Amino acid sequence: MNTLDNNFTLRGLGTALVTPFRDGEVDYKAFGALVDRQVLGGVDFLVPLGSTGETPCLEDDEKVALTEYAASRCGGKPVMVGVGTNSLKQTVRNIRLLENRGADIFLVVVPYYNKPTQRGMYEYFKAVASETDKPVVLYNVPSRTGSNMTSDTALELAAIGNIIAVKEASGDLEQICRIIDGAPDGFTVLSGNDDQTLDLMKAGGAGVISVVSNIAPKMMADLVAAAAAGDFRTAERLNAGLFPLFKGCFMESNPIPVKAGLAAMGLIRNELRLPLVPCEQATYDRMRQIVAELTEEKS
Repeated sequence: MNTLDNNFTLRGLGTALVTPFRDGEVDYKAFGALVDRQVLGGVDFLVPLGSTGETPCLEDDEKVALTEYAASRCGGKPVMVGVGTNSLKQTVRNIRLLENRGADIFLVVVPYYNKPTQRGMYEYFKAVASETDKPVVLYNVPSRTGSNMTSDTALELAAIGNIIAVKEASGDLEQICRIIDGAPDGFTVLSGNDDQTLDLMKAGGAGVISVVSNIAPKMMADLVAAAAAGDFRTAERLNAGLFPLFKGCFMESNPIPVKAGLAAMGLIRNELRLPLVPCEQATYDRMRQIVAELTEEKS
C-alpha cells in the first residue's frame, strides 16, 4: 500500500481491471498475472472493483482478496478501489472493509437506481468524503446510473479537500470541458470513455480510467504519455491504431467483450457471473481478430 502525500495529483492511465473467474470462483492466479502485465505495461495506477470488475457480483471476502492482490503486486503504483453503491451506509461499509487492505484511493460512483437530485448527489459525496482521510474520486456514468452529475455539482464537490478527481463518462464533451476549465488546483478530470481520452486530454484532461488497457496496456500508456507531453502526432497515431479496440470492447455490455479479448489471448477464461453471460460468437470472432491485429502491429 502506498502513502499518498497531501500534494498528490491523480493523472495518467489507470486500468479498470477485470475479475477473472474459473468454474465460478475468482481466479486469483490469473488476476495476479493481469496485474503484473499492467505494471510492466507502464500504467500509472490500478483500479480493481469497478464495473469492469463485476463488483456487484463479488462477495466481501473476494473484494478484500482482490484489493490485497492488487496492492501486493502494484509495483508502488496507487491502487484505486471501487466502493460506491446506491446506499451511503453500504458505501461507508465498503470503505471500512477495504481501507486497511491496500486501498490508496476510493472510486465512488453516482448512486444508481435511486436517481438523486443534484443536491442529493452533493450531500451524498460530501458525507462519503467525511468518512475517510483517503482521496476520493467521483465517477459520473449516466448510462449505468440513470442520473447525470452536472458540471456545477462536480465543481462544488471539488472544493472538498479529499475529493481529488472525477472520472467522467457522460460523453458530454461540453460538460466535461466546463469541469476542466473550472477545476481548482489539484483537482483533475479523467476520461471514463476510452474513445474520448485524446479529445479530453487535448482540452486539459489528466488521463483516463481505461477498459481497453486490460488488453493493450502499453499502447494506452504510450498514448496517454504522448498526449500529456503535447506530442499529439504520436498520440493521434496510437489513437487510430487502438480505435478498433475502442469500438470492439463495447459491442456488448462491458466487460463482456474485453473478457472475450483476454480469453482469445489465453490470459483468462471467458467466464462471467450472472446476470452477465459470455459474448455472442460474432463478438468473440471480432475481438479475436482485433487482438491478433494489435499483436501483429506490435511485433
